[in-house]
Amino acid sequence: MPPVPENTRAKMRIKAGGLSLAAGLGILGLKFMAYRLTGSSAVLSDALESIINVVAGAFVLLSVWLSAKPPDRSHPYGHGKIEYFSAGFEGALIILAAAGIFRTGLAHLLKPRPLPNLDTGMLLLLAAAVANLVLGLLLVRVGRRTASPALEADGRHVLTDVYTSAGAIASLAVVKLSGKLWVDGAMACLLGVYVLVAGSRLVFRAYCGLMDASNPELLASISAVLRKCRRQNWIDIHQLRAWQAGDNVNIDLHLVLPRDLTLSQAHSEAEKVETMLKDKFGRQTTVLVHTDPCPDPSCTLCNLHKWNRETLTMASGDKKRLAQRQSSCGKKAETHKRNKEEEGDGNHFFQDNQR
Repeated sequence: MPPVPENTRAKMRIKAGGLSLAAGLGILGLKFMAYRLTGSSAVLSDALESIINVVAGAFVLLSVWLSAKPPDRSHPYGHGKIEYFSAGFEGALIILAAAGIFRTGLAHLLKPRPLPNLDTGMLLLLAAAVANLVLGLLLVRVGRRTASPALEADGRHVLTDVYTSAGAIASLAVVKLSGKLWVDGAMACLLGVYVLVAGSRLVFRAYCGLMDASNPELLASISAVLRKCRRQNWIDIHQLRAWQAGDNVNIDLHLVLPRDLTLSQAHSEAEKVETMLKDKFGRQTTVLVHTDPCPDPSCTLCNLHKWNRETLTMASGDKKRLAQRQSSCGKKAETHKRNKEEEGDGNHFFQDNQR
């Protein structure tokens, strides 16, 4: 999938957010029409989640508009984290909807009641489910292409709505075919469990984003760029850290250089690292490079030919201990090999004496 240019990402996000809000209102109308016709608790649970979709859609639209604003004096790192807050807010609303679903489902499970107009209700829910499927896939796709956690979270929420609609349709079909009215309340409770799990996952992902949790995919991508464009005098890189919120990617690392470089030369190498990463992740990327002189030109670290995410993110002290351990293991292996050879020579000598 080709990358999206920076100047079009914000437009794509805002358009997708507006489409989500407008479509959510239409789908909400269909579901409440189905509930009015059938009186089903499973349909009501589906409609209640759609209310959350509309509220969350409005919040997502606001968040993607705010996240598109460039950094300023009051927000020097940009406004991208509002999208994680939006995702967490949406997850909390989903959990709230689950509580309402449980309440209605238990009431209809304990006291079942007749459900009229089942055929019309199932058709309306089917139309709503298809619309949600198309909308959810679109939002997830746009969210991934534009690095928008709020849009991707909204898309996944809409896709969970498809499953709840499918469950409601299935319960109506069972009631129609078997006449067991309690199935409607039981299905509503099962849908409540599913909605609760989905909302909890969104809250956890938002928490990780707000707390700048490690992003293995982002670190692996940065590591690949550094390996591919490594210059000969870049001895080592360690303490690589990064976090991302929308278009804002923040990277800091320690670059080990030969100790005989001048301050100007070391600064030039740091600028090359910064330019390389900005070319990959966008001009809004913030890169902080701390240059370190090589402590020992003959050390094991200077002879490493491959960088990977694990070694790049290690602190310098941990890497030195790793190098010492590798050197010690190499010496032990060499000593063991030499002892085996000497033991073999002794055996040959003993056999020769026997002959």
